[in-house]
Amino acid sequence: MHGLMNRAIQCFVRDTYGPPAWRDVAARADLGPHGFEAMLSYDDAITWTVLRLVCERLCKPEDAVLEDLGTYLVSHPNVEALRRLLRFGGVDFVDFLHSLDELPDRARLAVPDLALPEIEIEVGRDESFRLRCRSERRGFGHVLVGVLRAMADDYGALAIIDHEDGVAGEEVVTVDLMLAGFTSGRDFDLAGHPA
Repeated sequence: MHGLMNRAIQCFVRDTYGPPAWRDVAARADLGPHGFEAMLSYDDAITWTVLRLVCERLCKPEDAVLEDLGTYLVSHPNVEALRRLLRFGGVDFVDFLHSLDELPDRARLAVPDLALPEIEIEVGRDESFRLRCRSERRGFGHVLVGVLRAMADDYGALAIIDHEDGVAGEEVVTVDLMLAGFTSGRDFDLAGHPA
């Protein structure tokens, strides 16, 4: 697993539940004091062990932790750069949803060895979407639910977003858009803020 994925879990636990929570998980996983290096690769077993230990530490099921991780990746101030990158996917939430199938390729432009699950988008009637996530391991769909809920808020859209298990190696995320302009959403400046 790419170090960026592992580092995201580490930062989520540290920023949301505090450094002592992360130190406990890291010690139980036999990680060094600094945890994961973002640009290294790690055996997948290490990632799933750390995720299991996080779930035990937080007394939460894996699905809930993964969804919270997705929300963190878009909404926490320490990862504002990721939110900005995602906002380039479209001027509104519908445009953003239509751009999600390009996400794995765009991620590889920035980090060539980063492997994200394939996303296929099916557009239904009445502003409904089905996103099929294909991956060797179940879980990314729950991260995507958290990301989508946070991005809907970011764009000011009112949407019902759910997770379904699909066929082997596939998860389905459904999005029913109730109102695209429910609120004004969060401010976003294409040029960014001056330093």
